[in-house]
Order: sequence, then C-alpha cells, then structure tokens
Amino acid sequence: MLLRNQVWTIWLALLFILNSTPVAAMDRSYAGFNSLLYQLQLVNLVRPSKQSEDSYHILRSGTVQEKLDRAEGIQADLKYFWKTKNVPNNVNRLDDTDDLYQRATSLEPISSDYLPVSNRLRYLLWLSEHYPWKPLVIGGWLKEGDYHKSIPEISFRLNMLGDLDYYDRDNKHLNREVAISLIRFQRRHGLKQDAVIGPETLRWLNTSPKSRARMLANNFLKKSSYSASLDNRFLLINIPAFEMVLVDHDEVQLKSRVIVGKPYRQTPMLSSQISNVVLNPSWRVPKRLLRRDLLPKVREDGEYISRRNFDVFDAKGVIVEKSPEEWQELAQGRFPYRLVQRPGEENTLGRYKFYFANDYNVYLHDTVDKSLFEESNRALSSGCIRVENVESLANWMASNLVRDKQTWVDMQVERQKTQWFSLDDSLSVHLVYWTAWIDSEGDSQFRNDIYNRNSTGNLSLIENR
Repeated sequence: MLLRNQVWTIWLALLFILNSTPVAAMDRSYAGFNSLLYQLQLVNLVRPSKQSEDSYHILRSGTVQEKLDRAEGIQADLKYFWKTKNVPNNVNRLDDTDDLYQRATSLEPISSDYLPVSNRLRYLLWLSEHYPWKPLVIGGWLKEGDYHKSIPEISFRLNMLGDLDYYDRDNKHLNREVAISLIRFQRRHGLKQDAVIGPETLRWLNTSPKSRARMLANNFLKKSSYSASLDNRFLLINIPAFEMVLVDHDEVQLKSRVIVGKPYRQTPMLSSQISNVVLNPSWRVPKRLLRRDLLPKVREDGEYISRRNFDVFDAKGVIVEKSPEEWQELAQGRFPYRLVQRPGEENTLGRYKFYFANDYNVYLHDTVDKSLFEESNRALSSGCIRVENVESLANWMASNLVRDKQTWVDMQVERQKTQWFSLDDSLSVHLVYWTAWIDSEGDSQFRNDIYNRNSTGNLSLIENR
C-alpha cells in the first residue's frame, strides 16, 4: 500500500509539473489533434474521400508542423460536415481563440453517445488493421459440446468483440464458457439466445470489424441528428430493434418489446402525436389484409367469421349474414364485403389502441397473441406496432396526460364497448430505424437491417483493407 501511495504521489507531482511548463501547451495541441483525428475517423467511415483520408493520415502520422498547417482546413471541413448532417455541436458558441484544443473540441457532436461510439470505432478499426477476418464455413449447426476446427477462431472473435473473457487457442470444443459468451453475443445482436451457431449467428460472427464500424458510424449520425429535435417527453420505437422506450425529462419511464411490420408490410418511419386512446377497439380489416390473410382462412373454415366475432357489412353498411358454407364459397372469388371484428377479449387489437395522425393508417395497440413477443425476429405485423407492456403504457398516460382520472377509471369497467378517450396533453411518438448503437451499459448493439433500408447494413461482411 505504501508503494502504491508513493507512485500516486509521484504521478500527481508530474502532472503538476507538466501543467506548469510550456510542455502543457504542446499537450493541449496533441489533444486537439486527437480530437480532430477521431472526428475524421467517423467522417471517413460515413463519407470517405481522398481529402479526408489525406487529412486523417497527416493527423495520424505527420509531423507537428504538418498537423498545424492542415488544422485550420480540417476544422472547416468538419464544421461543414456536422452542419450538413444536422449534428449539433458548440462551434458557434465559442469565442475566437487560438487554442487548438478548444477549437477542435467545440466541433465534437453534443451527444452522450459520441465518446463511447468514438472509442468503439477506434477499437474496431484497430482490430481491422491487425487481424484477418476471413469467412468461416461450418457446414451446419454447432451447439454446446460439439467439436469443430473453427471453434478456436470463433472463440478468438468472441474474445476480440468483448463477449468472451478468455479463450484457449487449442480448444476445439464448444464448451460451457464459449456457450455463455455466444448467448451474450446473440443478445447484443438481437438473435435467439440459445448458444447455437446457426446461419444468423454465423453471419454476425463473420461481419468484419470495418463493416461494424461503418454501421455504428452511420447510425450514430442518424441517431444524433434525430435526437437533437426530440421533446423532453416522447415515445420512441426503434423498428429493427423491436423495442419501445418512453422518456420523460431524460428519465426512462417504460421499456417494452414490440412487434412491427413484416418486410412486405413495413412499419413506416414517422413522427406524430398521440392524442387519443381507444379502449376496447373494434377492428376494421383492411382490404389487402382481408385478401391475403383472412379469406384463405375462411375458405378453409366457414365458421371462422362467427368464431372470431366478425360482423360482415355490404357496401351500404348493412350487416350480411350467411351460413358457414356460403362464406366458404364466397371467399373463393371476389368478396364484396368488409369485415369488422367486435370489441372484446378475442379482438385482435386487444384492450387499447393508441391513435396518432399519419398517412399510413398505423397505430400502437395491444394484442391477444402474447406469445409472439418471445420471437427474436418480431417483424410479424401488417405495419402497426403491437406493444407488450401496453397496460403499463396506458396507466402512465392516465397518470401523466389525463386530468379527469375518475372517468378514465370508470371506463375500464366496460369490456365490450368501444370508447374514445381524448388525452389532455399529447405525447410525441417517433418511429425510427437504427441498426447499431452503444447502449447504457457501454456495449455495442447491432440489429438486422430487416427492411434493407441501410446501404451500410448490407456491406460485404468480409472486408479487410
């Protein structure tokens, strides 16, 4: 303990001496160069160009004078880049100064994510430079206890990506330690957490560090730009993450798993305001969904309509009644009716529907099929968002957005009647599409590009440059 205290005392004394001499000024310049370097690192991943790559090379390997000569131009380029990407920083709040460090750091994005993202990018690029990441082919599925020649390389990658603390270069068995690390890896990639190496887990194991860095950099820009415009209170659904978060004054109030649209019935990206809650909603089946999903079921079972509590209406809004056999026959051809499911325990939309104005006729709602929330790939709906913790969301709204709480309580009693409830205050809702980020624990998270919307999400998985 005495030795540790002596070392600490000497270290503090050295810091005092360095900060009291001209050397400290040079240290600030080096820190400024590093700030510019790490910003350029991100820029080169998002928008590579010869000019930015040359600047990056000078900041990384050039002489002090070469760095000083280029610094002003680099700062101008970075200022323009962050502005065009709508990423906020403090560059316009800084008084004129000759301090390179102050000028450089004022350019850095105002985002709690920037430092962890920048550090992760630096590590991934280092990993890309120093280790090959060639494609692994296992020719099947691997589970705990299996033997395979690729296990040492798989263990190495899990170790390098932070999911395995220690790996044995000679071990070719998928042992318990490797299995546990695979579960952590699968959790970080939104996969089924079964410690089995199948096609999806292998694809992410084969994703190169450079590709990961590009995904992270591109998504950081989208997230930072979007987050700058958020209110103090908002509901955000990240579509490819199948997750919802409710935030009030920087405090997370609620999280929930969600189900989003299938790839051919995509949930749109949009922003709106939730102003109404519908209790015990009825469900008017969209024509496209009727043709694709419901009529095939009616063709197989003529009692499907009555069993699922559907009313059938003609073009004039008159209820039509037929026998099960007649419904089966009508479902074979053109079906000139519309279906509306009555409210109740079996209603597809469940107990609550949260309405917000949009051009896509999508909304948040409950669901009777709770088991689907256990799926790892939850792109299963026809475009609307199904919320697992829907009751908690409704209760939060009642507590925070409703003044007449007694009326809200009274309305909960009725289960078979549709009732609209107008909120006294609206809640911002945002449907976003982010496939990579650093979470609150400092772990990098990646998700499949389920709608193929990100060019960076479909980069070559093996890239070593």
